[in-house]
Amino acid sequence: MPEVFASGHAAASDWQEAVRSVAAQLGDLDDDDIGFVYVTDHVAGHLHDVVSFLAASTGLEQWCGTVGIGVCSNRIESFDRPAITALACRLPGAGTRVFRSVDEAVERGRQTDSGDMAGFGVVHGDPRDADVLDDLNRLARETGSYLVGGLASSRTLSPTHAGNGAGDGLSGVLLSGARVATALTQGCSLLDGSHEVTRADGNAVFELDGRPVFDVLGERFTGARGAERPVDPASLHVALPIAGSDDGAFVVRNILGIDPDQRAMLLGDHVSRGDVLMFCVRDNEAAEADLRRMLQSLKSRVSRPLGGLYFSCFARGPNMFGAVNREMEIVHDVLGDVPVAGFFSNGEISLDRLYAYTGVLTLFRGD
Repeated sequence: MPEVFASGHAAASDWQEAVRSVAAQLGDLDDDDIGFVYVTDHVAGHLHDVVSFLAASTGLEQWCGTVGIGVCSNRIESFDRPAITALACRLPGAGTRVFRSVDEAVERGRQTDSGDMAGFGVVHGDPRDADVLDDLNRLARETGSYLVGGLASSRTLSPTHAGNGAGDGLSGVLLSGARVATALTQGCSLLDGSHEVTRADGNAVFELDGRPVFDVLGERFTGARGAERPVDPASLHVALPIAGSDDGAFVVRNILGIDPDQRAMLLGDHVSRGDVLMFCVRDNEAAEADLRRMLQSLKSRVSRPLGGLYFSCFARGPNMFGAVNREMEIVHDVLGDVPVAGFFSNGEISLDRLYAYTGVLTLFRGD
């Protein structure tokens, strides 16, 4: 039996109309293994009703999903109205283990033969849960899984769904034997050079390379960004390399401000003496360039993509790309007509880390 992927996306005046349209687009899914569904926060109170309707209408019983400020699919983004997007996946030969909490996933993993361990997982979390970061690390470590996903984003409720009910903290599905490729874009371009933090306290940086941080900032950014264009202070961020990474991975953090009394640069993360710090620019131009770079990299690794899941920060979309649909139109420009579903999250998950301002794309491979 071949792999089969189907997607649906609908925005409507109410959730009932939207879910009927999505179910019609998906069709009969009796033989499919797992479905992913995302709803806008206008539908947050009816996420479980949406899943019940999709299960009854399509025959696919196992669903995972959550709520976002917006939802997306290939070429389409929906905000500020009832909208639903879904991806159904038939993965012959792959094992699926849906879990409603990390405790459940870890306990079931201990009862599973090592040859059937997952290796990959799609997870959704509640951003109000104080343990979500610890749970993310524990799930990846205890199950040996590479995780992707996102935290719910909502102006109202933040539910998650897994299997036959509500998720608890961090929930989702672990997959064994699924052929996937994943990558992320942080919407920024690195500036030349790096600096060593030589004096810091928590999130306050006082010295870089043994010099006052104000002197370094003044020299680097009062002029131009190389020979390209001036640096807009609002677009300037810092990039912190991930310890132990062998592929140059880094996390991007905000510059929260400048403290003239302490003569310190305040960051959205803690740093210590000896840490390496780089500067980067995050704006519309950099975001589009980095998204295309990431998509081309994935395309070179996956000759026949069957479907995809995309988790993008709610600060991206039209906020970063200038217009509704622009981010997903770029995805379509590079990948073509691949079924994709996803949502705009309050934190994006890749491997065992939580990112911000990031897009995480996973492609299911047919090659």
